[in-house]
Amino acid sequence: MDIKETGKKLKPFAPVLSVALVTACVAGSLSGYEAPVYAATQEETPVKKEEQQKIADCLSSIDDLIDAESRKLRALEKYKKGLMQKLFPAEGKTLPEWRFPEFQGCGEWKSKSMGKACKMFSGGTPDTSKKEFYGGTIPFIRSAEINKSSTELFITEEGFKNSSTKMVKKGDILIALYGANSGEVALSKIDGAINQAILCLRHETNNVFVYHYFTHMKNWIISKYIQGGQGNLSGQIIKSVNLYFPKAEEQQKIADFLSEIDTMITGQSNKVEQLKAHKKGLMQGLFPSFEEADV
Repeated sequence: MDIKETGKKLKPFAPVLSVALVTACVAGSLSGYEAPVYAATQEETPVKKEEQQKIADCLSSIDDLIDAESRKLRALEKYKKGLMQKLFPAEGKTLPEWRFPEFQGCGEWKSKSMGKACKMFSGGTPDTSKKEFYGGTIPFIRSAEINKSSTELFITEEGFKNSSTKMVKKGDILIALYGANSGEVALSKIDGAINQAILCLRHETNNVFVYHYFTHMKNWIISKYIQGGQGNLSGQIIKSVNLYFPKAEEQQKIADFLSEIDTMITGQSNKVEQLKAHKKGLMQGLFPSFEEADV
C-alpha cells in the first residue's frame, strides 16, 4: 500500500476510525488494506476518548512491529559479525577458525600487504569558486557518501579535467580517510569522481572479499592508527596493512557467502525504514496539521 495515498485517504481526525484499520494495525500488517475516506465537516464533535484510544492502539501496534523488525536487523548484523570472526584469521593467526569443507587441508593463507595486493588512489576537489566546475553530470562522491547510490554534488567535465579528482567504478572499494566516518569501508554503488578524503582500492582478484575483510578489520585499524578514535587515515597506512589471502576460489566462496548475509541485512533494513515511513504517513493522516489546528 502506498503511504502517500493512505495519507490522502485518511482525513484528519475522521469521526470514526475504521475498526478494520485498527484490527490490521494490531495484527501487525497494513498491507493491502485500503482505508475508507471520511469527509470532515464543520459539525464534527470534539475527539472522544474512544477515538483517542483507537488511534493510540493503532500507532502503538506499529511501534511494536518496528521494534520487532529492528531486533531482527540487529540480530542479522550480530550474526554477520560473528561469522567474520570465524571466517577470517584472528590476529596472529594465518588460518581462520572455520573453512568451507571443500577447502579443508588447502594450506595456510598467504600474507600480503595491501600496497602489493591492490591498486589504490585518492582524489581531489575542483575549485569551489568556479561555478563552471559544478552542476554537470559526473557524480562527486564525498566521504560521507561512500555507501550511497546518489550524491549531492555533480561536477562538469571541465571541473574533472582541471582538478586532481579521479574516477571510481561501481564495485570499487572505498575507504573514508578522514572526517566523521573515518575508517568506514564500502563498495561503490556508482561510477563517479572522489575527493581527497576517500581512498579507492582495486584488488588484483576479488574486491568483495577485501571489502568484507576490511569491514572485519575496521575496529582494529581504527584502534591501531587513529588515536582515541580521533585522527586521520592515509594511503600509506592502508598500504602497510597486511592481510591473509587464500586461493581465489576460496576468496570467492567467502565473498559470496557474506554478500548473501548483506543482502538479508539490506532487505531487513529497508523493511524497518518502510515501516517508519508508513507510521509517519499514518500520523500525517490521523492528526490535524498546524494549518488545520484551531489555535
